[in-house]
Amino acid sequence: MAVIARAVRRLGLSLLVLWAVVTLAFVINHVLPGDPARLLAGPQARPADVAKLRAELGTDRPMLVQYARFARRLVHAGPRTTTKSDKQHASCSAFGAIHVDLGMSFQQRKPVARLIGERLPATALLAAMAVTFEVLFAVSLGLLAARLRRTLIDDAVMATSLLLASVPTFLTALVLQIVFAYRLRWLPFDGVGDTTASTLTHAILPAATLGLYGAGWATRLVRDEVLAELGKPYVRTARAKGASEARVLFGHALRNVALPLVTLVGLDLGALLGGAIVTEKIFRWPGIGSLSIDAVVTRDGPVIMGTVIVASTGIVVANLLVDALYGALDPRTRRPMA
Repeated sequence: MAVIARAVRRLGLSLLVLWAVVTLAFVINHVLPGDPARLLAGPQARPADVAKLRAELGTDRPMLVQYARFARRLVHAGPRTTTKSDKQHASCSAFGAIHVDLGMSFQQRKPVARLIGERLPATALLAAMAVTFEVLFAVSLGLLAARLRRTLIDDAVMATSLLLASVPTFLTALVLQIVFAYRLRWLPFDGVGDTTASTLTHAILPAATLGLYGAGWATRLVRDEVLAELGKPYVRTARAKGASEARVLFGHALRNVALPLVTLVGLDLGALLGGAIVTEKIFRWPGIGSLSIDAVVTRDGPVIMGTVIVASTGIVVANLLVDALYGALDPRTRRPMA
C-alpha cells in the first residue's frame, strides 16, 4: 500500500506540474504581441474581414473564456471516429472514446494533434538514438578514464568531455556534416529517408550531435562516480577475494553508478522528446522541434501550445520512468516516503 500511495503521490505532483506549465504557456502565448487573424488575413485585409476571422478562430473572446474552453476540451469523451463534417470534434484525435483536442492550426488548418502525431515518431526515434549514443560514449570513456586515472588518457578523456559539453550543438552538427557527409560521404547531409534503413541512416548524424553533447556531461559523471566507488571498502574486499579488475569495474562500481547516470539520462531523454529545435532545423529532420520553431515564427498559437504540452509531458514521463527504475536498481529506494 505504501508503494501504491507513493506512486499516486508522484503521479499527482507530475500532473500538477504539467498543468502549471501548460497554463503558463497559454498565458504567455495570449499576451505575446501580434494578431494571428491579421497574420492569416494579410496586411491588406479589411478590418471587417480580420474581425470575422478573429471570431472564427475564437481569439476575440476574453482570455479566461479561451482558457476554459481549451482546458475543457483538452481531454474529453467523444465518438470513436471523427469526420470533417463533425464540427464539434473536427480538431480532435480519437483514441477510442477518449479525445485529445489541441485545437486547429491557424496556418495549416489541420488538427494540431494530427500534426504532432505525424512528427512525434521522428522525434522519438531521434531521442532514442541520441540517448543510446550518450550512454555508450559516457560509460566507455568514463570507465576508461577512471581505470587509467592520472594518466594522459584520463586527461585526454576529461578534456574531450569538457569540449563536447561546451561546444554548441549547431557547431558539432556542422563538423559532423563536413567530416562524415561531405568529406567521407559515409552518411547523408540531412533530410529523412523513405525506407526504415534509410531513415535510420539519416538519423545517425543528428542523433550523434545530441548524444555527444549529453555524453560530455555524462562522461565526467561516470568517471567521478566510479572513482568514488573504487575507494570504498566493499571494492577493496572484492579485490582481496580475487575479483578481476573487469568484475570490479562492471560488476560493482558501474552498478552503483547506475542511479545518478539514469537520472541524468532520463532528464536528457525528456528534453529530447520535446524536440531538439536547432539540431532538427540544421538536419531538416521532421520532428517536434522544427514544428515548434515554425509555429513561433508564424505565431500559430495552437501549435505552440501543442508542442509545449508534448515537451512537458515528455519530461514528466521521463521523470516517472526514472523513479520506477530507482526501485529496480536500488531496493533501498522502495521504502515508504515519510
